[in-house]
Amino acid sequence: MLASLAIMTACTSDDDILNTYVDSNTSNASSTITGKLSTFDISIDQSTAEPATAAEEYFPEEEDALESNEFTKEVNIDMSNPTAITEDGVEVTVEDGHVKADHGTTKKVCYVVSGTTTNGSLTIVGEKKYAVKLNGVSITNPDSAALNLLCGKRAFIILAEGTTNTLKDGTSSKNDHKGALYCKGKLLFNGSGALAVYGNYNNGIHSADYIVFRTGNNIYVKSTANHGIKANDGVFINGGILNIEVSAAAAKGINCENDIIVNGGRATILTTGGGTYDTEEYEAKGSAGIKSDATLTVNGGELWLKSTGAGGKGLNIDTEGYFNGGKVYIVTTGGQYKSNNDTASPKGIKADGNISITEGRIWVRTEGTNGEGIETKAELSITGGEMASYAYDDAINSKSTMTISGGYVFAQGRNNDGLDANGNCYIKGGTVYAICSGQPEVAIDANTEDGYKLYLTGGTVVAIGGLESGSSLTQACYQASSWSASTWYAMSVGGNIFSFQTPTSGGSGLVVSGASQPTLLSGAGISGGTTYFGGIAVSGATVSSGTTVSLSSYTGGNVMGGGVMPGGHFFH
Repeated sequence: MLASLAIMTACTSDDDILNTYVDSNTSNASSTITGKLSTFDISIDQSTAEPATAAEEYFPEEEDALESNEFTKEVNIDMSNPTAITEDGVEVTVEDGHVKADHGTTKKVCYVVSGTTTNGSLTIVGEKKYAVKLNGVSITNPDSAALNLLCGKRAFIILAEGTTNTLKDGTSSKNDHKGALYCKGKLLFNGSGALAVYGNYNNGIHSADYIVFRTGNNIYVKSTANHGIKANDGVFINGGILNIEVSAAAAKGINCENDIIVNGGRATILTTGGGTYDTEEYEAKGSAGIKSDATLTVNGGELWLKSTGAGGKGLNIDTEGYFNGGKVYIVTTGGQYKSNNDTASPKGIKADGNISITEGRIWVRTEGTNGEGIETKAELSITGGEMASYAYDDAINSKSTMTISGGYVFAQGRNNDGLDANGNCYIKGGTVYAICSGQPEVAIDANTEDGYKLYLTGGTVVAIGGLESGSSLTQACYQASSWSASTWYAMSVGGNIFSFQTPTSGGSGLVVSGASQPTLLSGAGISGGTTYFGGIAVSGATVSSGTTVSLSSYTGGNVMGGGVMPGGHFFH
């Protein structure tokens, strides 16, 4: 059941359309690139080694930690041959293989559940918090939830070490149940065993409160009808291995009506459903690996997200997105979904609020029509980490201000801009490598039509396709007379060397900038250093050969050879 499945990409190292709608404004020019950013893929990975990049565990309340509690009163339930009992304040009743356990006001109860049933269920009620140890149990309920936790208090799920456990519902329901595993209260996962949950009627796992995952958990969820994991009040991933597959239209791997925090572990999520039209909200919607109706914060661990349906997204965030560590890898392959004169466009990361990136790694690739890499409807701030986006449309887009003051940033729009700010764009520091598709697009774009500008005051910049016309270039920029495709260049700025491979095709003109006037070598032989963006850039390499490239002063605009022509902002 939980045998390891083939994985198409390494999880920690660089080494290792349905109903589509084509935007008639898309540029005819395009740019392509080589390297792992253009080829990495994502599939289910049930290996149990957890990433080392973990932050401190977070619990909404101290009582949510298992070690802060005692559950010493064990009640054994064998689902293969369940028996009615009444003892120590706990009553277990059985009807046609369906078990109901009621601990009332009794404290410290731990239900130890084992055995197999293909037509049964376990329902737990009571007035006090409790634990459920899954000790090698398999429950299939054709008519409703397999594990139905109706006590509104904390439910500690303990996955017994060395065991595999299965919960499965059917495609019909007598009570319109919300998940194969449903919990009315807080759902707190512990232990190092394995659990597989199959949701065939609604969600796989659903909590009416919040869910906490911890180190050691090995959980697989497959839902063919709705979301993989659904929570009303929060999802907190402190560790563990999560593998989620959902196939319903517009379904989400993890769907939460409140905040989501990722501090550790590895979550791999595949969504294959297409788009649908929501007749209540009058809106076209697509699937998403993770959907937060509030904030999303990544402090550690890894997220591996792939969406193949029309209008699909990796991360869909209704308010702010905070990326403070860990690793995020996203692939979307579907195109745009259109229904009833509304559209759902594919995106790697979409946020309605601000996006802040301070540390960690984010790789995004979008392949389908109109797919943007990263889009915020508000402001974008990058102060550190590694950010790489290779997108069908704009690679990185902000509706308002975009500020880059640190980190390593790669942005390539295959059919549009690399960096695109609809407000001011500030580059104050860090290393930025941006590529556009070709005229009229530019590598780094700001909304000059509405009176905004690109302000370049610091950092190391490589722009294939030029900068927005009218830019304020406090730090001097220089253009090469020409550039060659699929070629390694080495740029030295004050003794610091940044080497980069040019795309197989891209925008006109090569522009560079640094704290002092750069020197540039073409056809550079490089060795050593630190690799970025899947192998197309290296910082601090040793350069052994190359031909000096002539550089001339550059003042902004889309360049063709040594000339200058106006840049263009592209509206959708």
